[in-house]
Amino acid sequence: MKLKNPMIIVTDMDKSVDFYKKVLGLHIVLDFGANKTLSGGLCLQTLDTWEKFIDTEEISFGSNNFEIYFEEDNFDNFENKLKNYDIEYVHPIKEHSWGQRVVRFYDPDKHIIEVGENIKEVCKRFLSRGMTPKEISQKMDVPLKFVNNCIK
Repeated sequence: MKLKNPMIIVTDMDKSVDFYKKVLGLHIVLDFGANKTLSGGLCLQTLDTWEKFIDTEEISFGSNNFEIYFEEDNFDNFENKLKNYDIEYVHPIKEHSWGQRVVRFYDPDKHIIEVGENIKEVCKRFLSRGMTPKEISQKMDVPLKFVNNCIK
């Protein structure tokens, strides 16, 4: 068995496609009308067809029980890009204890989107601040070999 694609249900396909295109840079790679696959493998399904597929109208949004995770190589640019959009944030940008910067916000249907700084870029950022690979390894709680591979 092989996991193929995560799929989320959307109330307005055009609005959702526009959001994922503008904010996250995704584009449609397969278009089946009521189901679209975006670059990266995320699938969108219309609410009305989903209700028929699972024989219920009891669909809830905004449950905060999962997220769709993305990584960004240039987190500073992404942070500036977000300022161009009216986004509802779960929380503003924060830095985790291991040094990775992240932001979480909602898509138009209240699905949580997390964008994290690429972990290799975190290692490089620490290196540019004068930390040694060993110090980076300790800060991030990862093996030294992992840090050395990231900063090559």
